[in-house]
Amino acid sequence: MANLHIINHPLVQHKISLLRDKNTGTKEFRELVSEIAMFICYEATRDLPLKEIEIETPVAVAKTKVISGRKLAFVPILRAGLGMIDGVTALVPAAKIGHIGIFRQPETKEAVKYYSKMPDDIAERDVIIVDPMLATGHSAVAAIDEIKSLGVKNIKFMCIICSPEGVENVHSNHPDVDVYAGVMDNGLNEDKFIVPGVGDAGDRIFGTK
Repeated sequence: MANLHIINHPLVQHKISLLRDKNTGTKEFRELVSEIAMFICYEATRDLPLKEIEIETPVAVAKTKVISGRKLAFVPILRAGLGMIDGVTALVPAAKIGHIGIFRQPETKEAVKYYSKMPDDIAERDVIIVDPMLATGHSAVAAIDEIKSLGVKNIKFMCIICSPEGVENVHSNHPDVDVYAGVMDNGLNEDKFIVPGVGDAGDRIFGTK
């Protein structure tokens, strides 16, 4: 799929393997999610525009490049997406953070939005939506719908593990949104969990059941 970017860096693949292990505890799981998010964000921001400036070094004047003012916002899908925020803001500390709460109906597995709080200038920013797992894609599509309704033109979706079903759902509803992921797994089970996946990412990040 043209709009899917799998980050095959050895460090990403190694850390995802540790993430999958059922014996990985909450503290280590949380740290791994943050570290993997940082690596994937590095690739997702590769197209940020640059401008040339002059800086005086101790030796001479250097013509060098800085990011040319494009404003970014990260929007985690609550609650698991919060686990990725420390990692991405370590790379882009000036970015603003929005929040969107979406839960999955137990019977229908459909996404229901229950909360949305965005920066006042969200329409002027490029937005990267973050969620560790892209399973059915219903939450991702609902989040993208919400962000587009606020006037945002440039949106990316960033996850750690995706399924073919989830990627197809995002692309069929929002073909203009690029998906950045660490790995694509086999698919979904009858409970709509990614297989082999990591289990419930939110429970493992926050130590809940």
